[in-house]
Amino acid sequence: MPSIHGLLVRNGEGTPLGQFVPSGKFGRLFPSLQPLLPPLAALEELGGAMRDATPADPKGDNEDIPAGFTYLGQFIDHDITFDTTPIQEVQVDPLALHNFRTPALDLDCVYGRGPGDQPYLYELPPNEARFVLGRTNAKPGGGDPKVKTELPFDLPRGSQALAIIGDPRNDENLIVAQLHLAFLRFHNKVVDGLKDGSIAPPPSSTQATLFEQARKLVIWHYQWIVLNDFLRRVVDDDVLDKVLEKGRSFYLPTVDAYIPVEFSAAAYRLGHSMVREAYDYNEVFTFKPSARQRTPASLSLLFRFSGRSGTGVPIPSDWIIDWRRFFKFPNDGVTAGLSRKLDPFLVPTLSAIPDHGVLPGVNLPIANLKRGRSLGLPSGQNVARRMRIEPLSPKDIAKGPDGEVAAKHNLHLETPLWYYILKEAEQRGNSKHLGPVGSRILSEVFVGLLELDSGSFLASNPQWKPTLPAVKAGTFTMTDLLSFVGDLSPINDGKNLLP
Repeated sequence: MPSIHGLLVRNGEGTPLGQFVPSGKFGRLFPSLQPLLPPLAALEELGGAMRDATPADPKGDNEDIPAGFTYLGQFIDHDITFDTTPIQEVQVDPLALHNFRTPALDLDCVYGRGPGDQPYLYELPPNEARFVLGRTNAKPGGGDPKVKTELPFDLPRGSQALAIIGDPRNDENLIVAQLHLAFLRFHNKVVDGLKDGSIAPPPSSTQATLFEQARKLVIWHYQWIVLNDFLRRVVDDDVLDKVLEKGRSFYLPTVDAYIPVEFSAAAYRLGHSMVREAYDYNEVFTFKPSARQRTPASLSLLFRFSGRSGTGVPIPSDWIIDWRRFFKFPNDGVTAGLSRKLDPFLVPTLSAIPDHGVLPGVNLPIANLKRGRSLGLPSGQNVARRMRIEPLSPKDIAKGPDGEVAAKHNLHLETPLWYYILKEAEQRGNSKHLGPVGSRILSEVFVGLLELDSGSFLASNPQWKPTLPAVKAGTFTMTDLLSFVGDLSPINDGKNLLP
């Protein structure tokens, strides 16, 4: 189908109801709003001021969001978007950008094109419904050499050590790589349960293959997690409930679902504010005292232990993650680490990301601001007005050392959308969740992606409830998923330790 730019459907008052976006393209939520085009020097100075001066201060932690949700958010992003275009300083038409991911919460980043078309992701017959798993390094780790080697807790890798998975970006850093592995193991566990009869097949799928039955169960439980566990933590509950009960008002595709740039380049970049400078990763790589403590799991190390860095893989066994330190499990005696607060400040490493073979050296806040400019994003105030939400006042924007820089360049009057959404989270979400504009964008897009996907539980069976084991019957969380998979802390399991 040829690209048709800017075609709108309007109501009697001339208000855009939706934008026609060709399948596989990005688009706009607010195509009629004027772009904000500040001088590049102003964005560079503002991005330079978005640096967390006290990244280790626990006062900057978000008590409502465990650290694992930062990387679940990254994993979800890789499931719905893949934009290969570089950050540029010139205007970019979103309808000219190709999204190499289906705009659906369908785990194509995990399943690829399935065992028929990408059989190398799966085991050989008769177990072709199961994913291939990788093994840790044959050499002992330098942190704790007593952990056995060649354990089944790494991504599958080829001769060049690159991960053989549906989306290579899930081998960018070690936490998202271990999360991808958890989903591979989740699928395999569901396959085994369907085979032995301990798990009931999903609705209306008795004629489907074992692989398709497992895939459907995994995807529906994942979609439930996205909507009811992840999204409810990062947005205002009332906003999400309103979208679910009364419908969408702004994300209104006329044909196919698409990813709006106001979402991908602004609202959904909230996760950059949640990143920590270092993590309590497991009993060996932690900043907490323990008999096995070696060193904190810094962001630099987490990037290094990935296939895309060219070093550190297969991972040593002592780098297997301890999920109890990333998500809250009931009565386990381990305190989960927390994400950082949602505000305009990013940890220092993100302001000077070194070249690890994953990204060239880059200042992420500046890059995000420039990306928003190149895509012609409107100001946060204009988006708020279009949504009939009272915008933050210039005085609100000008608060703090970052706000002083914004005011210096008159960006407190009309503010870059990504920065505005973080500032709104700080002031109207108490730094614990997004404010009304950010919450509305995320809620509408996520609900819309589910409602526009005929295979999702929300579109095909909205009364469905999760069926897999959970702490609370009829629901399902990331804690439930990881508990179901098991092996929450393999380096503490006696069977994985040398005598």
